Amino acid sequence: MGRLVAGRARTDAGPAGTGARPAGTGAGPAGTGARPARTDASPAGTAPGPTDEDPGPTRTPPSPAHTLWIAVGLLVALLVALTAAVSLGATDIAPGEVWSVVFRRLGGEPPRPGTDDLIVWQLRVPRALLAALVGAGLGLVGTATQALVRNPLADPYLLGISNGASLGAVAAMVLGAGAMAGMDGLFGTGGAGGSGGAFGLGGGLGLSLAAFAGALTAFALVWTLARRGGGFAPLRLVLAGVGIGQFLAGFTSYLVLQAGDEQQTRGVLFWLMGSLGGATWGTLALPVLAVPAGLLVLQARARALNALTMGDETAASVGVDVVRLRRLLFVVTSLLTGVLVAVSGAIAFVGLMVPHLCRLIVGGDHRRLLPLAALTGALLLVVVDIVCRTAMDGQELPVGVVTALIGAPVLLYVLDRRLGVGA
Repeated sequence: MGRLVAGRARTDAGPAGTGARPAGTGAGPAGTGARPARTDASPAGTAPGPTDEDPGPTRTPPSPAHTLWIAVGLLVALLVALTAAVSLGATDIAPGEVWSVVFRRLGGEPPRPGTDDLIVWQLRVPRALLAALVGAGLGLVGTATQALVRNPLADPYLLGISNGASLGAVAAMVLGAGAMAGMDGLFGTGGAGGSGGAFGLGGGLGLSLAAFAGALTAFALVWTLARRGGGFAPLRLVLAGVGIGQFLAGFTSYLVLQAGDEQQTRGVLFWLMGSLGGATWGTLALPVLAVPAGLLVLQARARALNALTMGDETAASVGVDVVRLRRLLFVVTSLLTGVLVAVSGAIAFVGLMVPHLCRLIVGGDHRRLLPLAALTGALLLVVVDIVCRTAMDGQELPVGVVTALIGAPVLLYVLDRRLGVGA
């Protein structure tokens, strides 16, 4: 009887246990119901993975201390490149002698007899500094333009902005009454000191204003064409920029042919390909003011630029006045482009390459991106100018030719990635 009771107890426990299993089974469906939730969570977890991520660089940005060390490294590299730019040339000068001349002149000492003082202080130092300023400015303009149109293919040269600035500058040179005398300063024939000519504060300001007007007009035309139908498709933006740029380049070529002086015509054509050969101390006046001012203005709006890259609605939702910000970016980028083109001609692709390279290092936060883009652009153009002056004996390459040889493959790579994901 005891066994029977125990058996019944076990039998009763069995169904209970069985009942527990259905409960477990009931939990099973619940667990099954939970599994899809985990399955849904899994793709979210795999979204940042290498197969599903956005084609742009998404690495974790470095810490502020790391970013500071990167900036210090770029500053040191820039200082070394500037020293090399002044030392190397048709007549090589030892770096120690270069710094000796620089410190003496900064200390107010008169130039010493001989050619080293003349070569270092009057010819090579202004050119090296101009290369750094123009490179920094192009890096800033490229970064701001890409944020403005939310397109990594944006570049002042590719979008036709540089062509518009070139047209304005050439029109001032060829047609302007006072600009003809400014050609002396532009091509280094106005005296070593650069106190007269186009790039004293008078003529240089006139050329820069003309280039600014041309750049702003070209930017507005490209913007209008790219916005037709709504949105900013990368291919439409590039085609609009190339079309407007070539249209304006045709007018520029026509104006160049109207110049009566054959030597002047050759000089303008060389300048249009990008040249730093006319650098003097007077040439530096406007870039020294414009580039740091542009950096300060853009840096003060770095958070707004971060929001703008996420879309107009997102930017407006966090309190950004999108219309006002776009107008400001229009003016700043066009003004900087005008000043840079007026002193160096149209130098291609620096504004395209530099922001991409810096994003790979520090990410897309404009608070870090803008200063590093300026330093990287300065370093790049100083190195390119060294190559242009020393690659061929007795002949100088246009700066824009070398930057185009470097930048065109970068453009094709970026365009291939964008079109590869259906952008």
